[in-house]
Amino acid sequence: MEISVIIPVYNKAEYLDKCFVSIFSQAFDSFEVIVVEDGSTDGSGDICDQWAELEPRLKAFHKENGGVTAARRYGLEHAEGRFIMFADADDLFTKDALAMMYRLINETGADEVIGTYDDQYGQRHDSGLRGWVEPEHLIRDLLALRSQFCVLWGIIFRRELLEGCLGTPREVIEREDSLMQIKCLMKQPKVFFTEQAAYLHYEDVPNKRKETLDWIRIYDEELRQTLQPEWARYHSAFVHHQIKVYEKFIDKKQFQVLDAYYRPLRQQLTNDIPFMDRIAIQLPARLAYLLIHTYKTLLKWKK
Repeated sequence: MEISVIIPVYNKAEYLDKCFVSIFSQAFDSFEVIVVEDGSTDGSGDICDQWAELEPRLKAFHKENGGVTAARRYGLEHAEGRFIMFADADDLFTKDALAMMYRLINETGADEVIGTYDDQYGQRHDSGLRGWVEPEHLIRDLLALRSQFCVLWGIIFRRELLEGCLGTPREVIEREDSLMQIKCLMKQPKVFFTEQAAYLHYEDVPNKRKETLDWIRIYDEELRQTLQPEWARYHSAFVHHQIKVYEKFIDKKQFQVLDAYYRPLRQQLTNDIPFMDRIAIQLPARLAYLLIHTYKTLLKWKK
């Protein structure tokens, strides 16, 4: 078995047929689909079982709800492929995606090959990165919240690269995919970028869920532990990451977070951190809000 496609499923009944058709229409043969139904209540589990009866390459597993990262980890434990790809249950693979990604990872000898993706409006999302890219460059982009590349789907991984990288606590409700990718990149893999699209991602309605310090604290500690082997190299980038998240709070007028969590960052600033971000964390929270919005307005005018 060459490729295992792992799909966590939670209440996606209306999308599953299209997702599965896009996979089983591929010309590539040596693959399996590992579906992990994560305690759905909308009949998703029944649809997965029906497909498993019809298609021997699909294996359906059912477990109590434990979150998307735990479902992916469960899928990896039951996968037999040399290479791993992930998909969300409401997304699609492009035509010949598996064959194309399989060819590239074998031709290049990469540990992961990262493609581009299209959205439901036909818009191509392209980071502009091509060929070999150093892991440190990608880690710093992810920490600064400026990455434009796929971090999970539209990628083919060598199976061994993912070992130990899917342990994000369930309390972390956002950016868990980025954390997983950072864990992979800390292993110093060979990363190859292609301009070809392997994935069709259906953009969600913008998330209205509030950032909360409860899960942010857990995320930060998990991220700190991930970076610890190279802490001297990434400490400033970690502080920059925290400032960028702080700015997201301030943008939503959650001014209380400065005293509740972020004030100590003022003692950890270095010249490696962009000037505007250093100013934002040193100002009173309400003034930081004005600065952030003024800066955003100036950027819009430049465009």
